[in-house]
Amino acid sequence: MNTKIIARVNNVDILSTGDEQFVAIRPICEALGVDPEGRRQRIERDEILGPTACMIKAVASDGKDREMYAIPYCYVFGWLFSIDISKVNENVKASVLEYKLACYKALFTHFTEPQTFLKQKQTVIEQKVTEYQECQRRFKDAQKLMNEAKTELNQVMKITIDDWRANNCQLDLPFVSGEMDD
Repeated sequence: MNTKIIARVNNVDILSTGDEQFVAIRPICEALGVDPEGRRQRIERDEILGPTACMIKAVASDGKDREMYAIPYCYVFGWLFSIDISKVNENVKASVLEYKLACYKALFTHFTEPQTFLKQKQTVIEQKVTEYQECQRRFKDAQKLMNEAKTELNQVMKITIDDWRANNCQLDLPFVSGEMDD
């Protein structure tokens, strides 16, 4: 029989058994100080857990194989969450309370993560759109300056010696400050 320790409750190893990973509830109930028979009845009444529960062979605390009532491993954490803290032993109440708080936080995170993700993504998208638009503006400004510089360069390249002579031997260039030396 393939067994795996999935948790430790009140110094008791909680094992899952078999390929389908069922977990006996008796050791958990005993570790928490709750009535295993009462828990079994609640499981049987539960519309999700009831149809999935079954009897399995598991190693009991005395080391012998015993028939035990079990639920699938994937449902153990939700089942533990459903146990009323007022029913557990005083020495494990703090641990059960901590576990239940972790479950509430996990549920909150699970159901709000998409909203949080979308909100953060929207904020980053808005920032990147603004940055992109600013880059476009700067690019257009740079393009305009390049076109102006190219036009001026072409104008200078078109000047002939005759144009220069006609202008009293001076190049009158708008982008050059001051007068050119002879």
